Amino acid sequence: MKTMSKKKKIIILSVMIALLLITGYVNVALNSSISANANSVETSATSANFYTTFRAERENTRAQEIQFYDSILTSASASAEAKVEAENNKLALIKQIEKELVTEGIIRGKGFADAIVTSSSANVNVFIKSEELTELEVAQIASVVMTQLNVELDKIIIIPSV
Repeated sequence: MKTMSKKKKIIILSVMIALLLITGYVNVALNSSISANANSVETSATSANFYTTFRAERENTRAQEIQFYDSILTSASASAEAKVEAENNKLALIKQIEKELVTEGIIRGKGFADAIVTSSSANVNVFIKSEELTELEVAQIASVVMTQLNVELDKIIIIPSV
């Protein structure tokens, strides 16, 4: 067997150390790139999750309200007044749901990524998927809300959220 010269061993060891350093550098560079992408994906997922979760919770709550009104309407022990009130409340809720859905659709149709509209007797909240809104965008949204929900400007709260 031949033995390697000391010079060849040093060259091989130097090349291995250089490869190890290059591998470490590439690993750090890739991990920071992946971390930056993961943060932007996480922000996007959180935003999508907010809108999805909010809609699901709103639908569940409203389904429970409708079920409550239906139980009053089908109850043999409920008074005629209670049944009339339950039917009126149920119809009002259904109209509110329809108006909010139409308003959300029109806002998305104007080019916004997503929107959630909730209305109450006090005000209308509009969540817009955007980091910030220009004055023109706020005016567009307010105009849609005023027209569709028949509310005054001072009752509209527009909230950009990502």
